[in-house]
Amino acid sequence: MKITLLTVGKTEDAYLKEGIDKYIKRLKHYIKLDIIDLPELKNTKALTTDQQKTKEAELILKKLSNTDYVILLDEKGMELTSTQFSAYLDKKAIGSVQNLVFIIGGPYGFDQSVYQRANDKMSLSRMTFSHQMVRLFFIEQLYRAYTILKGEPYHHE
Repeated sequence: MKITLLTVGKTEDAYLKEGIDKYIKRLKHYIKLDIIDLPELKNTKALTTDQQKTKEAELILKKLSNTDYVILLDEKGMELTSTQFSAYLDKKAIGSVQNLVFIIGGPYGFDQSVYQRANDKMSLSRMTFSHQMVRLFFIEQLYRAYTILKGEPYHHE
C-alpha cells in the first residue's frame, strides 16, 4: 500500500521541515510515502473564504484518482489513539487499498466538493493547529503507527 500526503501550501519554517524530514527518512523502512505540496493561492485578498476553498478544491481534486481512498485531516473527523490509528492503517492494507491519500487543507478547511469525495475524516486533536504544524504531527503519528504494527519500542503505553 502506498500512502500519499497531499497538502495545500508548503512548510516554510526550518524547524518543522527538519522534523518532517526526520520522520520521512524513518518511514522509508516501512512504507512508500509520497508528499504532494499544492501551491498556495495567490492574490487571495480579493477572494472570499468560500472562493478560496473552491479554488483549493479544484487543485486537490485534480490530484486524486478514482481508486484513491481519501482521508481528510479535519477537526470534525474521527479521533483515534495512536494504537487505533495503527490498526486503521493495517485494516486498509489488509483490505487491499492501493493508495491511501491523506489531505491537509488550507487555513479555512475544505470545500464541500472535497468532503463529498472523501472516504473518511480524521482529527488529530480537538485543538486547532496551524496547517504547517499538522504536517509534522501527522508524519510523526504515521511513523509511530508503523512502529506499533512492527512491535518496535518507539511507542509506550
